[in-house]
Amino acid sequence: MNAPVSKEPLDARDRPARLTVGVVGAGRVGPALAASLQLAGHRPVAVSGVSDASRRRAAELLPDVPVVEPAEVLARAELVLLTVPDDVLPTLVEGLAETGAVRPGQLLVHTSGRYGARVLDPALRAGALPLALHPAMTFTGTAVDVQRLAGCSFGVTAPEELRLAAEALVIEMGGEPEWIAEESRPLYHAALALGANHLVTLVAQSMELLAKAGVAAPDRMLGPLLGAALDNALRSGDAALTGPVARGDAGTVATHIGELREHAPQAVAGYIEMARATADRALAHGLLKAELAEDLLVVLADQERRRPGGPGPGETR
Repeated sequence: MNAPVSKEPLDARDRPARLTVGVVGAGRVGPALAASLQLAGHRPVAVSGVSDASRRRAAELLPDVPVVEPAEVLARAELVLLTVPDDVLPTLVEGLAETGAVRPGQLLVHTSGRYGARVLDPALRAGALPLALHPAMTFTGTAVDVQRLAGCSFGVTAPEELRLAAEALVIEMGGEPEWIAEESRPLYHAALALGANHLVTLVAQSMELLAKAGVAAPDRMLGPLLGAALDNALRSGDAALTGPVARGDAGTVATHIGELREHAPQAVAGYIEMARATADRALAHGLLKAELAEDLLVVLADQERRRPGGPGPGETR
């Protein structure tokens, strides 16, 4: 069980001192977090970035902050944000520690959802103070990201003695700290990716299909519908399920798949999988009658067999 996070005003002793801030990896996340910390009184002093896009982001969100090599970022900053892709993070930390770039007492913060604080062990052995602060937010790489941090939840993992400092930094960025156990980080990250990343794919597919159906403004049509669906799902969970799958309307589902096979064959597999998952949840929640669920699952299995690459006759998934 996660320990409760205090919402009381922070005592001055629990607030991190005004720190110099560095960013290693000027992707979409790092500059936004550094800009947010700047609003709280901290001072960005260095950023590293390789691509033209990363340098543009740094220039927009952190004007007048010099772009330097990662080792130089660590040399200049008391608080360093490591905002690099997940697969790069372990090697980066090991390299910085081995080359002596990490200084004792330096706050080293990574923003990966996948990893907890343990990935920073090489830096910990070099005397750094490790924090894992993952904002549960999608980033655009623009100034709007700083505004979106207000009320954003952060998955926080850190040694117990650094807990107050970690939570204070999150609160200073306008976020809400949520303590995540080290061993739970991969599951936590998978849950967020399932909800947010796949949602973008589903919405993009839906807009493309509406455009093919002749809808002039798919985004305007979908906005109210998806907003209501999301609100209902967050409020009611499975009880918010609606549509032909939850009703057990097998004929409509078969028609849908037929249309997708003709107009968007790349979407057929996803539709079948999501329909099957929706049917399972609707059945378990008592929304879908068992006899209707049986007909629906027969249709889905038949359509799966007809899909190129699907199971052949007599095979099961």
